[in-house]
Amino acid sequence: MKKLALCVALAVMATGALAKEWKTVRIGVDASYPPFESKAASGQVVGFDVDLTKALCTKMNVKCVWIEQDFDGIIPALKGKKFDAIVSSLTVTDKRREQIDFSDKLFDAPARMIAKAGSPLLPTAESLKGKRIGVEQGTTQEAYAKAYWQPKGVTVVPYQNQDQVYADLTSGRLDAALQDEIQADAGFLKTPRGKGFAWAGPEVKDPKTIGEGTAIGLRKDDTDLKTMFNRALAQVHQDGTFTKLEKQYFDFEIYPGH
Repeated sequence: MKKLALCVALAVMATGALAKEWKTVRIGVDASYPPFESKAASGQVVGFDVDLTKALCTKMNVKCVWIEQDFDGIIPALKGKKFDAIVSSLTVTDKRREQIDFSDKLFDAPARMIAKAGSPLLPTAESLKGKRIGVEQGTTQEAYAKAYWQPKGVTVVPYQNQDQVYADLTSGRLDAALQDEIQADAGFLKTPRGKGFAWAGPEVKDPKTIGEGTAIGLRKDDTDLKTMFNRALAQVHQDGTFTKLEKQYFDFEIYPGH
């Protein structure tokens, strides 16, 4: 019996030794997506996702540091251990689940097209045939446009980051752009550079490519970190922190019914 107890004790000790003690969590972010994540004049990464992550890190009692990464390489960089988590408006899709794991949902991520105000364009292959539509590389919007529009004569133009999409849209090199609706509303249409532009048609829906909301991206092996994030997420909802941050950035609920 004593021998069995000793074996159990040793097994517990071994398990404890193998478990990672998270003191610092490195957060991967594409800082070209205001108001969720962008660069301030000081060079600091700021935005709703950043403030929410800071609140989560406080609950988790860990230090979080931000590491910038272009969005199209953000999942390979996570898998390559350049950082430990992705908090960058990352939409959950079945295709991405094949590579990485996700936390509980952060907020909704509807997709919608923007064009010049008064444009007759609609988010359909028929309406966009022969037109140039901008998307950010690696996004669900790129996946949607390439799956449903490109084969029918629409020119889908990928960009390294969202700022580049908007730059070519405003300069007239694009006929329209497809991106996250919440980001486009607060980060473009309600800003000076969005003057003269408007929504072009209704929200685009497709669970296969657009997905079902955003979450924190994590390596599949880091189940302990996933548990920590999910516990912290529940806490920021319960104590009102999420709602407080949400009201600082948006004039509507980004996760209705949470």
